[in-house]
Amino acid sequence: MVSEPSLSPEFSPELSRRIKVKGLPGDTVVVEADADERAALAARFALPSVDQLRAEVALEQRGSSIRATGTLRAAVLQTCAISGEDFPVTVNEALDLRFIEEGAVDPAHTEDGEIEVELDAEDCDEIDYSGDAFDLGEAVAQTLGLAIDPFAEGPEADAARKKAGIVGEGEQDGPMAEMLKGLTKS
Repeated sequence: MVSEPSLSPEFSPELSRRIKVKGLPGDTVVVEADADERAALAARFALPSVDQLRAEVALEQRGSSIRATGTLRAAVLQTCAISGEDFPVTVNEALDLRFIEEGAVDPAHTEDGEIEVELDAEDCDEIDYSGDAFDLGEAVAQTLGLAIDPFAEGPEADAARKKAGIVGEGEQDGPMAEMLKGLTKS
């Protein structure tokens, strides 16, 4: 279970969208980052830029928890882990979150306080909240952060490997490779 970082006094979410628990919106909630929020998220996730970020989320009260399901779409500029060049990446990520009030009795806990875990298709990320609202924007930002591949390779990765003399998977050079090629010929 994850706690909302916004509870920490030194953390201020870049994309905060507080949703009141009572009177949840009946329609789909749209979380869309403006230019300043996108720039702050790019800095947080060490990206050259976040060009677009939009999430459409349906909220449903389920006892003492709120289920949030939907889709996150983003366009980011990422740096290739091999060549160091920036390249565009499209993120299209399903959201499936459950916000649980801190201290609320969760049906997953047994009478003796032990956590009983059952894995099924209903599994989702759980986020604690306190007070009368939860931060849907921060949850969307965290989902974006988890969707970013820290070792992403751009279109020039292979050329950078060859230039550096690094052999890629399936490519063999050198005397041992030549000898092995001779063994596999029929």
